[in-house]
Amino acid sequence: MPDANKTHEDALMPGKEHTGVAPQTAARETGASEADIAEALARARDGSLSEEQQKLLKEWDKESSTRTLRAPSMRTFFYLLCIAVTLYHFITSFLGTPVVLKHRSLHVAMMLVLGFIMYPLSKKSNNHKVPWYDWILIILSATVPLYVWCDYLGVVERAGMPNTTDMIMATILVGLVLEASRRMSGWALPILSLIFIVYGLFGRDMPGIFMHRGYNWLQLSNHFFANTEGIYGTSVSVAASYIFLFILFGTVMSKSGMGAFFNDLAMALAGHTKGGPAKVAVISSGLLGSINGSAVANVVTTGAFTIPLMKKTGYSKEFAGAVEATASVGGQLLPPVMGAAAFIMAEILGVDYSVIIIHAAIPALLYYLGIIIQVQLRAGKTGLVGIPRDRLPRVRAVLKDKGHLLIPIFLLLYLLLFSGTTVVFSAVITIVATILVAACRKSTRMSFKDICDAFADGAKQTVSVAMACACVGIIIGVTSKTGFGLTMANTIITLGGKSLDFTLLFTMVTCMILGMGVPSIPAYIITAAIAAPALANLGIPHMAAHLFSFYYAMFANITPPVALAAFAAAGISGGNPMKTGWAAVKLAIAGFIVPFMFVYSPQLLLIDTTFFEGLRVVIGACLGVFMIGVACEGYFLTKVHVLLRILSFGCALLLIHSGLYSDLIGFAGLIFLVIFQKVAASRTRSAMA
Repeated sequence: MPDANKTHEDALMPGKEHTGVAPQTAARETGASEADIAEALARARDGSLSEEQQKLLKEWDKESSTRTLRAPSMRTFFYLLCIAVTLYHFITSFLGTPVVLKHRSLHVAMMLVLGFIMYPLSKKSNNHKVPWYDWILIILSATVPLYVWCDYLGVVERAGMPNTTDMIMATILVGLVLEASRRMSGWALPILSLIFIVYGLFGRDMPGIFMHRGYNWLQLSNHFFANTEGIYGTSVSVAASYIFLFILFGTVMSKSGMGAFFNDLAMALAGHTKGGPAKVAVISSGLLGSINGSAVANVVTTGAFTIPLMKKTGYSKEFAGAVEATASVGGQLLPPVMGAAAFIMAEILGVDYSVIIIHAAIPALLYYLGIIIQVQLRAGKTGLVGIPRDRLPRVRAVLKDKGHLLIPIFLLLYLLLFSGTTVVFSAVITIVATILVAACRKSTRMSFKDICDAFADGAKQTVSVAMACACVGIIIGVTSKTGFGLTMANTIITLGGKSLDFTLLFTMVTCMILGMGVPSIPAYIITAAIAAPALANLGIPHMAAHLFSFYYAMFANITPPVALAAFAAAGISGGNPMKTGWAAVKLAIAGFIVPFMFVYSPQLLLIDTTFFEGLRVVIGACLGVFMIGVACEGYFLTKVHVLLRILSFGCALLLIHSGLYSDLIGFAGLIFLVIFQKVAASRTRSAMA
């Protein structure tokens, strides 16, 4: 029996057939040698990336296109600065922060300084040192909070009646935030912010319902700068507390070997089953994605391990990339961390984060159930089998070696759900606990250098998120100042003709368009301000309305023409990017329908329901997800006729639109499908005998 620490790539080397099919080996497909592939897989399991994978990450994830500083003194300065930024946030989270405006202005300034050191002006700029013009931007970034701290009472008292210096500082702040966001996230978010600024300035000239009184730059810039409804608003507040700490938690967990543990555990649990490597991808990417919350980064890190295994088993390049992309995107929907947007959702709704976790759990599991079902059916249709058990790690051995790393996650859940402690305090305690628990075994023990590296990585990984939150504050500031959110909500309802079905459809399209090319956090914040109120006005529970917007903002990562997660996966698999994107959409089709499920049946979110009513709805939803998988793959026990696929999809919709009669009809359709397929499978076996 192989040891849990022993890499099992040697058992999965190209040229050694483990399935009932004989696909091309990964070596033949990529042109790489067997030793190169084994080395790449081993590196991927340890969470490190090759130079080629780092280039891929930079190509598809704008947030990863950072400088590589060459000067040792500059590298040391930047490293210590990152640690200092993390220590500030960590200590103030425990002891208490300065007053709101001071704390948020300092947080944004820290992120701006780190950002202008990390991100070059353009791809053609010097990628190895910080040029003079970036030092000017760094000095200006530090000047803004210095002004706020030195004249705090004046800034607050003059809110609404700013002086010239206030306007200059506000203008500098807006310009810095727009430029930093452009470097880190691309043009989409800054351009959208500029459009909103123009809308705020020239509202009197806007047509029809979009007309408003209009504001001059003095009024508008001060709104962004001197209160908590603009750049220093809710999103920056969440970034400076919850998001920073949970990103730090993720980097500490990563240094302890959590990525390799998830991969090994997934291999041990599902590697031997039909189509095992694809299920490994779903499980490991879902677990890791629920902690790190970055879809593209998750694709590149876990995909470097899982995609070659899927191709070796016999899955096509496009399907292998689609599995990894859909599983990685789903990590942002899966508790306990759900990326960072869920913290902002809790803040907007004014509920405890633990409430978000409880309500989001079942829909997220349904999403992953849909992927697993399609993977299983695809494996059955193409005759794929899993990896022999004797070439896989054992669950007991994996848990014995690194199972203690689950303790901090269980501790976090306990603190969030049962202890009554705040989210911030829970995060601080969990980070400390992770370091202590990891020290219990030599294989996971972190050195002082590892801890410092994790703290530095925590600051670096927060920069792009914090800047996106600051930039979206401009959009939210204009929305609150002009009443644009209410106008859009009324417009969506009008377009939908007060029909819930059409309103949901228009909201879905709006969220997905806004989510294209914009990072997931600002995508959610914008849709929450514009689209969620439209649903709430039709009587949908606020939680369901926000989760509906949240889901479709996330799905933009796998939906062509802008499907960054799918394109990154295609870069690893060697498949066609657009085909991979459409394969991901098909694979995630249940996920596209899940939001409609919990809108029509809020019991899925455990809202105003009894145990037995909730159980009935959950069972119906699971059966509906299964029938969607059958309809998409065209296979159950044997090939499914096209008319039966249409019937299956229709019955799935009936099960989704929960009600006694619709459930009975849908269940009857399921029974008919099972009986018909059993008879067809029996005839097929008889014909082959």
